[in-house]
Amino acid sequence: MEIDSSDLVATLDLGFQAEVEERSGEDLSRCYYCLKCTAGCPSAPAMPYGPAQMVRMVQLGLKDALLESPSIWYCLHCETCGARCPNEISIAGLTQGLRQMAMEEKGDALQADAGIQALRALGENIISSHNISADDNDRRLMWSENLERVPEGLEGKEGAHTLYFVGCVSSFFPMTYVIPQAFVQILEAAGEDFTALGGEEWCCGYPLLMAGMGSQAGETVRHNVAQVRSLGVQRVVTTCPACYHMWKHFYPQILEEELGIEVQHSTQVLAELLDEGRIKLKATPRVATYHDPCDLGRKNDLYDAPRRVLESFPELSFNEMSDNRRDALCCGGGGNVETFNPDLVGELSQRRFQQALDTEAQVIVSACPQCERTLTAEARREKARVRVMDLMELVWRSLDTGE
Repeated sequence: MEIDSSDLVATLDLGFQAEVEERSGEDLSRCYYCLKCTAGCPSAPAMPYGPAQMVRMVQLGLKDALLESPSIWYCLHCETCGARCPNEISIAGLTQGLRQMAMEEKGDALQADAGIQALRALGENIISSHNISADDNDRRLMWSENLERVPEGLEGKEGAHTLYFVGCVSSFFPMTYVIPQAFVQILEAAGEDFTALGGEEWCCGYPLLMAGMGSQAGETVRHNVAQVRSLGVQRVVTTCPACYHMWKHFYPQILEEELGIEVQHSTQVLAELLDEGRIKLKATPRVATYHDPCDLGRKNDLYDAPRRVLESFPELSFNEMSDNRRDALCCGGGGNVETFNPDLVGELSQRRFQQALDTEAQVIVSACPQCERTLTAEARREKARVRVMDLMELVWRSLDTGE
């Protein structure tokens, strides 16, 4: 059978690679198809086209086939690919650009897909209500109502040293209320001068990037930065790694200027407070293991701070999982993949959970609301006698207040 080369060429978009590289910031000419990204990708077995194939399709100009493929929506954005690539090409960066192109150019064709509909609804929630759940945004501090005493100056205090950026999940999902509750009580115990934005805190914007709607994130970014600057704080601290990653990397990129404000994750703050002797921990005779969140670990190289905190607990036995730090397995909760393939997420969380059980830990500790949610769901499915806990909660429950 003869192939008409003119028909084949007619299906190619020779400017596709340049457009994708501009959107993603990735130089795809450096890929020499070693397949290390595909070999390590947790989602690859479920993808019609694996990570390396997606790069090659961009290089060949197979635009329509790739933008209409579920492969770009199965990326967990866990950065296992970038950690293994000898040229540090990020498939997460690539799929972020491809998702935006798909939403902009193939929106009508993809409209019937339930996953696409869900992502559009998510984006509309953020744009109209300034949070992912379409709740009344003025209720962002509802988690504080269960505290015995609400910290003074919790909302909009000018001149505070630290601004706690709570994030949508911990603000509106009761399962994770314990994270901000624990963190603010730790800050109080340490004598830290802090505040929060309350209803003036808008979604960090990261879910818009994951939904292929990154072009609409500018308004929320500019609003949050303006509110923080108006209070005159010195640093922004988050308990959510996705919020941290957004503030640390995408905010300066979107604003095209430096923030002029220090950005830290709460695990870094805890390590500092312990090093300075501003908080002390009681004996905690348990066996614990730690799960590295992808947004905190591979994306930001924050491995040592949470481990320094765990090693500060008197009588706590800390056992590492077989895959840890840079090689840690994703819990399955990233990249909005659950919207498209919940079975895949379940498989990945089960795999990681089993590694945790192999350590004989009584407590699985992480530092991410999404990781806690995913691993807790797996613990319930397995009916396992193990507790999944955020590091903030573990520290708060073990604070030595002298009482």
